[in-house]
Amino acid sequence: MIFMLRGFLAPVIATLTSIFLSISALFGATEAPVRTPDSFENVKNVIYLIGDGMGPLHLEMAKDERDITLTMDTFEIEGCSQTRSASSSVTDSAAGATALACGVRTFNGALGVYTYDILHVESNPKNLTELCIEKGMKTGVVTTDSTSGATPSGFSVHTDNRNNTKDIGKQQMNSDIDLIWGGTSDYVTQEKCEENGFTFVKTYSEMMALEEGSRSFAQFDNSTWTTEQVDADTPTLSQMAEKAIDLLDDTDEGFFLMIEGAHIDKHSHNNEAEKMAEALEEFDETIAYALEYAKLDGETLVVVTADHETGGIVLNDDGTYSYTKGSHSAADVPVFVYGSETFIENGETVKNIQIPERIAYSLGFTAEEFPYEVFNPWVSSFNDFISNQDFLKK
Repeated sequence: MIFMLRGFLAPVIATLTSIFLSISALFGATEAPVRTPDSFENVKNVIYLIGDGMGPLHLEMAKDERDITLTMDTFEIEGCSQTRSASSSVTDSAAGATALACGVRTFNGALGVYTYDILHVESNPKNLTELCIEKGMKTGVVTTDSTSGATPSGFSVHTDNRNNTKDIGKQQMNSDIDLIWGGTSDYVTQEKCEENGFTFVKTYSEMMALEEGSRSFAQFDNSTWTTEQVDADTPTLSQMAEKAIDLLDDTDEGFFLMIEGAHIDKHSHNNEAEKMAEALEEFDETIAYALEYAKLDGETLVVVTADHETGGIVLNDDGTYSYTKGSHSAADVPVFVYGSETFIENGETVKNIQIPERIAYSLGFTAEEFPYEVFNPWVSSFNDFISNQDFLKK
């Protein structure tokens, strides 16, 4: 039945592609300049930090709320990322994660699938984690969200619906990722993890006891986003990051680690400025450790960005900051870079799909290896249109 459906949809999408490309020409849309892979400095390791929902004014609100300085403000290279999905100028976290992990755009709600093949019958776009595994690198996914949340799933699975937690759990436990750590997911159990070669972890002490060479799947409670440990058995995000880097940094091939601070988004949906600021401060502490490691290591690229902005924060006339909505917005989000002077120019605005592409090039991958393309003319045209046309930006 699926193959019959695909056969029916192919000519339909081919026709739509022609129409879309005609509209593109009408609007005079052009692709942004693309740098060649050999124009990027090569690195050994990548630490990719995603502040879910973090717009530029979240940083200012957090500084006001907590009376703190931020490590993010010390980065010498800073730019912006334009966010959207294939289906809307306002992306959700699933499509946002797909853009940041796979270098392609998909529909809101979908994870790691092409717009033209939503049921991933024909193929999937590779994510950075899979690409690095193929190279023999160690890989990790760490989050304050559930491990089946949209952002960690974008770096570990391919599914048409972010609510397919059973499918997400199955794919994660059948993956070759070295560590997947976060909050609890309904489908993940100790038995299932151990059957798939993972050490099951549920406490801070068990995490700290892990040794290099092990593979682990952690299921912590929901307090990992706080600046201090709520109890002795639950780590903070910065503690998870420190231990994850220690475990992954034991190979000549290097490592790739994605770290998500999910509660910037969660508390912004509820317009909880104080809690958002605490979550952002803990995320910044995590960045501080990653930056310290990179400076000592000398071969590590650190990229900090967000999947979208949440809450529509504005600067008021009296100098204070406030939320204007409880949902996502189409605002640009910050990009901070350490470890490469060629990744972005200071002040440059890039598309969200360009960030993982540049990470891949910095690791030595070619344009043929990433983003992964299906060699089919109408497929490539449709995907390029959705991903790259400038008039769809806002």
